[in-house]
Amino acid sequence: MAEASGKFSGTERAAIFLLSLGEREAAQVLKHMGPKEVQRVGTAMATLTNVSKEQVAGVLGDFADSVGNQTALGIGTEEYIRSVMIDALGKEKGTNLIDRILLGRDTKGLEALKWMDARAVAEIVGHEHPQIMAIVLSYLDSDQAAEVLGFLPEGVVADVLMRIAMLDGIQPAALQELDEIMERHFSGAGGNVQSSRVGGIKAAANILNFVDSSREGEIMDLVKDIDGELGQRIQELMFVFDNLIDVADTGIQALLREISSDNLIIALKGADQAVRDKIFRNMSKRAAEMLRDDLEAKGPVRLSEVEIAQKEILAVARRMAEAGDIALGGKGGDEFV
Repeated sequence: MAEASGKFSGTERAAIFLLSLGEREAAQVLKHMGPKEVQRVGTAMATLTNVSKEQVAGVLGDFADSVGNQTALGIGTEEYIRSVMIDALGKEKGTNLIDRILLGRDTKGLEALKWMDARAVAEIVGHEHPQIMAIVLSYLDSDQAAEVLGFLPEGVVADVLMRIAMLDGIQPAALQELDEIMERHFSGAGGNVQSSRVGGIKAAANILNFVDSSREGEIMDLVKDIDGELGQRIQELMFVFDNLIDVADTGIQALLREISSDNLIIALKGADQAVRDKIFRNMSKRAAEMLRDDLEAKGPVRLSEVEIAQKEILAVARRMAEAGDIALGGKGGDEFV
């Protein structure tokens, strides 16, 4: 069974499983997923073709084996839930989520923002104090936060990013203010006010990684003009395409299974030779030869196209890192997990 389902990625296996459940049951499962997960699984469900009965049986068999080996019976429920969340989301994200669940923290307003268009989120927070903007962006996924940043008034972008970098948790008074803002836009967004750890230099670096390349340099220059040391620390934690050379071979192999050949060819047109060699080493001999031939045959590519392709590959890498599938090391040597 494992062999029959081994050709599919984790997202595709989830899609096959949901398609096997039927419409009503699949909808109930999707209600418990976040917006990014729904989008990825939904795309896979829409694009999967020619899946054989044997492959479906393999996926369902793998799921049954996994459920049979993992149960909360006989162990502490809290520790089981914590372990599941960390395995699914990574240590930092999983710990933050389980803390909110177990401590009764109310994040309905913030969770609602995650499902909204970036422009709409910017309209909600765009006239608030930069500290409130920083707190909201810190709660969002990095790619969504970067989109929201693009819709904020240019004069506050650098200030907001610096505030994200300097956040070391949210005090009750600040969280209360945030709750009041959310209450003006959503119903039932109040709740117990407790401190919560969000933000930090790594969060600022992650958000900036998703910002369009043309604006990324402009924002970093503004930050460095205000606080050179802070700007340098943010830059050191940013993960760029050439940093893939520091990813373990197993991580590169896993990443290559999740990205398209067309994107990889364009991205490698602007990569250092060392990064190219790293990619080649983690492919089969035949696949590496074909990629080299495609690179040579590919004509000149605009720098903007290269940057877009590299950003898309890095977005996949960060998603995999958040899921705990690979580990990314930034320039400063820290891991993004």
